[in-house]
This record gives sequence, C-alpha cells and structure tokens, in this order.
Amino acid sequence: MEASAMARSLLSTPPPHPNPSLSRHRSTPEPLPVPFPKSQPRYAFPAVLSLTNPKSPASALGWERRGRFLIRFSVDGAVKTEEVVPIEKRFPPFPTVMDINQIRDILPHRFPFLLVDRVIEYQPGVTAVGIKNVTINDNFFPGHFPERPIMPGVLMVEAMAQVGGLVMLQPEVGGSRDNFFFAGIDKVRFRKPVIAGDTLVMRMTLIKLQKRFGIAKMEGKAYVGGDVVCEGEFLMATGSE
Repeated sequence: MEASAMARSLLSTPPPHPNPSLSRHRSTPEPLPVPFPKSQPRYAFPAVLSLTNPKSPASALGWERRGRFLIRFSVDGAVKTEEVVPIEKRFPPFPTVMDINQIRDILPHRFPFLLVDRVIEYQPGVTAVGIKNVTINDNFFPGHFPERPIMPGVLMVEAMAQVGGLVMLQPEVGGSRDNFFFAGIDKVRFRKPVIAGDTLVMRMTLIKLQKRFGIAKMEGKAYVGGDVVCEGEFLMATGSE
C-alpha cells in the first residue's frame, strides 16, 4: 500500500525542468536582462548617422557619401544622388528691414544700452521683430556671472521694450523719442537662460492704445532657437513734443 501511494505521488508531481529560468506554471521563459555598456545609457540612440563608419546605421540604410554627394542604394537597385549642403550654407540669414543706423535714428539709446541690433519685421504702430546678438563681449557678462555668463533678465526686458519703442515712435501713433517712457511690466516670465552665443529674437505687438492718456499696452515674447525664453505685458507712456 505504501509503495503504491508513493508511486501515485511521484506520477502526480511534474519533473523539474532542465532550464531553471522556466516557471512551472508558464510555458515561456522569463526575459533575461540584457547588459548595456556602462558608458552608454539604456535606450540610448546614436545622435547622428555617420556616413564614414561602415558599422553606422546609415550604412545599413543604404546611404554612402562620395565627395560632396550623398548616394542611396535602394533594395530594387535604384540609385539616388543628393548633393550634401555644408552646414554653413544650410541656414539663410535674417532679413534686414531696419539696420542699426536706422534703429539709432528712431531710438535715443546709445552704447552700452542700445540692445537691438537689427529689425527683421516691421509694421509701424502694429508690431516689430528685432534681434539682439548676445556675445561674450557684452559688458554685463564679466559680472553676470564670471563662471557662467547669463544675460540678465532685466536686460532682456529692456531689449524687448526697445523693440516696442520702434513700434510706437511713429508719427501716426503719436510717439516722440523725447517723451517716451517704459511705464510698467506685468506677467513677465523667464523660461530659459540666454547665454553668450545666442541670438535673441523679440516680437512686440501693440494690443491696446489710449491716445487720450498716452498709454500703450504691448505684448512681448523673446525666443532663442524657436523656444520662448521670456514673455510678458508692457506699458508704454507716450507723448508729443
């Protein structure tokens, strides 16, 4: 009796699987962790496709660089040739609607407080887009900060107000360079730091004008590389000579 009971228990218990990673209740093996090199983070992808390294994904995609031409070989045997444009020729320059001399004719500011280098879009009394080329030679960088040069936020606001001055200092609006003041700011937010080497693109738009009181309300946004770095609402006090 004892022998038969032992035989039944052995028959009812499944034998151990030769692979210990398999579960008794699952027919598929557990996924094993894949080791990654310490210098490469998990889920990292190559930043660029190299055309000179045969092990690069670019070679796997059928791209090959020959001189200044980029050649692609497709599966059906077709060959497509494209000329490689050097990076210094890929990006067109900003247009010049108003240069620095024309800006100086409108704004009373002078070095070191003239913070608009060029106007690239202009509708008098409506809107203007100006740019400020931020360089390490700007006089505020030695003190802000010596180890990490960042353009002060108050100077970004001042530069945007100067672009607003270009919009408002027009006869049809009633502005005068001898009687035009920065009256206030509201809802100003600084989104990202602006550093040496950036190009600050500032758009100022008139949203409300009260000629009776000489008050203009403007909306401003500043960008670097398409990202908003500063925005807010501005009050300008205008007058006549």
